[in-house]
Amino acid sequence: MNSTNSIDPRVMKELLQLQMLSKMSLLSGDNAASSKDDSNDFSALLETVMGQAAGADLSGQSSQDTLSSLLGNNTMNSVPSSLAALNKAYSPLQSTNNKSIATQYESIIQEASSKYGIDPSLVKAVIQQESDFNHKAVSSAGAKGLMQLMDGTGSGFGVTNPFDPHQNIDAGTHFLSSLVKKYNGNEGVALAAYNAGPGRVDRLGIKTDQDLSNKLHLLPEETQAYVSKVFNRKHNFSL
Repeated sequence: MNSTNSIDPRVMKELLQLQMLSKMSLLSGDNAASSKDDSNDFSALLETVMGQAAGADLSGQSSQDTLSSLLGNNTMNSVPSSLAALNKAYSPLQSTNNKSIATQYESIIQEASSKYGIDPSLVKAVIQQESDFNHKAVSSAGAKGLMQLMDGTGSGFGVTNPFDPHQNIDAGTHFLSSLVKKYNGNEGVALAAYNAGPGRVDRLGIKTDQDLSNKLHLLPEETQAYVSKVFNRKHNFSL
């Protein structure tokens, strides 16, 4: 029996995209995840948060053509127009069971989103992208849990057990919300900072989504793809 012919075309599509993204990650010289552990950057952001509380192209034309033909050029309305080019280059990984997986954490996400004033669809999108709703996930860089918090970030927001869904989502949502506020509602910049670290984003002088579009090529390819993929996941959760 030919096993290739028995694979669902949608599954094959996702496998091929994962292979493509894996190759892109290998081409990047920077490890974006390690930037999250920049204690100085985090301390500065934490001080800001506490103060408030008190008061692109893919490498090679052939690769891009292959990915486009497999996934289509879906431009979601939720992606800021300034990031449209990025969204076109990195199509989202489609999943039919995102919403059903998210249901088990719905009450925690809604509580945290309401508490910190952020769109729950954005929180769900970040969780989907970071851990695929696996509360036991651990990255090679040491990020843990549903929202993939580094130990320094988690402890700064009161986390004692990063694998506890309630603690992890509360802290991750607080951190994400603080980034959105720091960048005056520019969610694209906040997502780039969540992935690559606010210090790296600040050093590049990126303050708005338009800045992000102009300087996107200066960020790691992982971060470039991350922003687009989270926006598209947010759109799916908003439906």
